[in-house]
Amino acid sequence: MAGFCTNCGAAVPPAAAACPNCGKAIAQSSVSGTTGGLSENVAGLLAYVTIIPAIVFLVLEPYNRNRFIRFHSFQNIFFHIAWFVIGAAMGTLAMIPVLGWATTLLIWPLLGLGGLVLWIVLMLKAYQGQMFKLPFIGDLAEKQAGS
Repeated sequence: MAGFCTNCGAAVPPAAAACPNCGKAIAQSSVSGTTGGLSENVAGLLAYVTIIPAIVFLVLEPYNRNRFIRFHSFQNIFFHIAWFVIGAAMGTLAMIPVLGWATTLLIWPLLGLGGLVLWIVLMLKAYQGQMFKLPFIGDLAEKQAGS
């Protein structure tokens, strides 16, 4: 399984002698597979459990130096912000008599199911070690995580 360069956070093939992104020579031990006692994929998964682990991973070292964990933490935070905005919009729509009530009654369960499925997919992709990007949110998370 490929690791990540501890200098720049780029993906590094298992047998590489130097980082393909920054060119710094690396020893096999400097390619991170675990961070702070947690493997990267488990930390990425835990970043999606609630917003609290994501914030903790962004504050505590050595997690905040790992690009993979930072990306999933930021993507989870932005996902929660988007979910809050959607909930506020649906709450506002629900205040409109009759038409708003009917629309909310029909749309909210579908949005909730879609959000649950998307959340599970994000957790599974993080556990598999993939940097699965959501449209727009993933790009923002990638910019915040750095290169």
